[in-house]
Amino acid sequence: MSVLSQEDRLVTTTVRLPRVNLLPPEIAERATFQRIQAGLGVAVLAAVGVVGLLYLSASHSVASAQGDLDTATSQASSLQQQSAKYADVTATYARAAAAQATLRTAMGGEIRYSQLLNDLSLTVPSNVWLSSLAYASTPPVVTTATPVAGAPAASTSVGTFTATATAFSHDDVAVWLESVAGLKAYANPYFSTSAEGLLGTRKVVTFSSTAVLTPAALSGRYTDPAGGR
Repeated sequence: MSVLSQEDRLVTTTVRLPRVNLLPPEIAERATFQRIQAGLGVAVLAAVGVVGLLYLSASHSVASAQGDLDTATSQASSLQQQSAKYADVTATYARAAAAQATLRTAMGGEIRYSQLLNDLSLTVPSNVWLSSLAYASTPPVVTTATPVAGAPAASTSVGTFTATATAFSHDDVAVWLESVAGLKAYANPYFSTSAEGLLGTRKVVTFSSTAVLTPAALSGRYTDPAGGR
């Protein structure tokens, strides 16, 4: 049987003693409350700091936006002043455009007959002699009916062309009509009258032919951007 020394008994006794809190509960509660208050105070300070930073950022943004607005307002005012200097130019362009429109209306139907005659002279068959030519301009109209039996219907007409000529034969008359039909300014050529006769001792055919003038006969000098032909 072991015998504990006095020192061992003392240690054993000390270790086994229960821990007793002698502080009143009110003091412990007060300490806990103070810690909570301290934590709340730190949170409030942090929140105030964040709000301050946000306020500074917003103030800077507002100041920047106001500066941009002032710059834009100044530029707009400057542009308005500059545009006022060119008010007469705008009015001049408007008057020029109105005059151009009037000119197009008045001269849009111009036909350069010298050009038509030049094109026609290059296609006259060798066995045909022209004795008279006549041109007549009309406002553009759409023709739906066939003017003479056997003649194709015309599309859009800006005038008419009539020629009196002499040929050696009816075949030469047909060649003449084909040559006229090959010109883009003429359409639907046909002979209206023909009669055989003698030129000295040579039998000939005297005939009259008619064709319509297409929009290609218009000069376009006052309507086309390139100034027509």
